[in-house]
Amino acid sequence: MVTKKVLLIDDEPIALRLLEHQLFNLGLNEIRAYEKATRALNALEAGVNDVDLIFCDLQMPEMDGVEFVRHLARIGYNGGLVLISGHNLRVLQTAQRLAEAQHINILGVINKPSTPEQLLNYLDNSTSPAMPAPRSENTVEPADIERAIKAGELINYYQPKVAINTGELVGVEALARWRRPSDGLVYPDQFITVAEDNGLIDALTQSVLKTALKQARLWLDQGLDLHIAVNVSMDNLDNLDFADQVIALTSAAEVPPSKLVLEVTESRLMNDLVAPLDILTRLRLRHVGLSIDDFGTGHSSMAKLHDFPFSELKIDRSFVHRADSDDSLKSIVEASVNMAHRFNMTTVAEGVEDQSDWEYLRQAGCDIAQGFFIGKPMPADALGGWLGNWTVLRKTLINRMH
Repeated sequence: MVTKKVLLIDDEPIALRLLEHQLFNLGLNEIRAYEKATRALNALEAGVNDVDLIFCDLQMPEMDGVEFVRHLARIGYNGGLVLISGHNLRVLQTAQRLAEAQHINILGVINKPSTPEQLLNYLDNSTSPAMPAPRSENTVEPADIERAIKAGELINYYQPKVAINTGELVGVEALARWRRPSDGLVYPDQFITVAEDNGLIDALTQSVLKTALKQARLWLDQGLDLHIAVNVSMDNLDNLDFADQVIALTSAAEVPPSKLVLEVTESRLMNDLVAPLDILTRLRLRHVGLSIDDFGTGHSSMAKLHDFPFSELKIDRSFVHRADSDDSLKSIVEASVNMAHRFNMTTVAEGVEDQSDWEYLRQAGCDIAQGFFIGKPMPADALGGWLGNWTVLRKTLINRMH
């Protein structure tokens, strides 16, 4: 086992000593234990990244575990975190999601009392902390995006989507990237909102669509009959010409409209339903697939399933990963799948991170899976190599079903 520096925080002396003893028996001898979170925080601030792993109780006087996690985010702690508590599991899980939202590398939660088996699992997993996606430190200005679109600096990566029952590759999602000369690959969370706020989202979406459809045609010529999904902003749906523009692009690329899926994410509330209803209905009449993305988050809701002609429901990653071991997430996933099927919609689960996620989703009746367990977003020319590797894993997964 790799040597780790561990920090423990619990206001109950007996629980603290027990945890320290268990970790020592597992081979750790660089352990610092604190009964007060304020003292632990002071020690961390003196050398924030000298600690590899923290075990922290949630319910403590003066500074509780939630407040302590907030301070971990503030000081830039990049080690692992495990939350422990005698509270009910749902409170622990909510605290876990809060830590994840603050980009803390949280490894999991433990209901007191801890067992050596639980602790060993977290010690093993903490050797590879989750790293955030690369981010550009440079500010993105509207003029930069406009120039990038004109210069052809926007490129697409593609993430595979596979049928859960067969493992067959059925489609890809096109994900925009900006190959910025000054600082490399820029991710969409840094430029999409800027484009939406400055009247550039139509031009950006057209660029992504054109590139994706051109690639879809190339794959069709190679014998890969795939659906290709492209994200569209609600701001695109203010333009009544949008449906005609989409159909014109499919025609120019010689790709059947039925091979295109538009994933609609509501990043902001709609002020007017008329234009989106007009556009989306016309697209469905031309057999373009429509997916309600990130279902259950933001403004996406059951009302949208009633109002709009969606053909696909995409279950958000925050509900998918670990659903096999979380009754609350199970309820959300299964309700989403059942509801979508009642609407004759295909269900797509994103954020499938491991085999446990995959097997649970198959049992839950989900149709399509997408996530790192299957494949990360990749350049178009990498899909062939991925497919060869996936074919091997696919056989193993399908054999396990029978």
